[in-house]
Amino acid sequence: MSRVWILILFLFIAGFSSCKEEVDTSFLESYLGPTGIGYDIDLFHSDSTRIKINLKAKKQLEFSNGDNEFPEGIEIFFYDDEGDLTTTIKADRGYYIRKDDIYRGEGDVQVENMEKQQKLASEELFWNPTTKKIYTDKFVTIQDPQRLIKGTGMVADESFSEYEIMSVIDSRTIIPGEKN
Repeated sequence: MSRVWILILFLFIAGFSSCKEEVDTSFLESYLGPTGIGYDIDLFHSDSTRIKINLKAKKQLEFSNGDNEFPEGIEIFFYDDEGDLTTTIKADRGYYIRKDDIYRGEGDVQVENMEKQQKLASEELFWNPTTKKIYTDKFVTIQDPQRLIKGTGMVADESFSEYEIMSVIDSRTIIPGEKN
């Protein structure tokens, strides 16, 4: 008799499960927005207890794939072995692309090397922390105390001490006392 009840129970469960209504999920979309938001970001990278890099941003959006967006601007400060500030990168908006390990600044992007008194301005700039290079294929203006150079495309070390412009458009010497 117990086998009959088990059979009836099995048929009863199978009958209910076969009557389940299929749900159309094709209209559902995956959420692609930020999974986390941070404010007043102040990150430090150090080596042997010495600060090497300081990243600051008013707002950070973090995404599930590891990418980050800095919609209110980003500032990156580079320090030498003695702890002195050597170079800064500032941009109106910033992005970190995790799969490539690259930071991208856009808008009004400014780089300044304090030691050489060099300044760079561009609308887009990339920084690769692995290769320690900054680069762009956009228009750049580079100014130091002696000259003003305009061109398209640039590669430099992350301290902006050594750089190469791919296509120089204009270059001129700055006359002492001249306002830029």
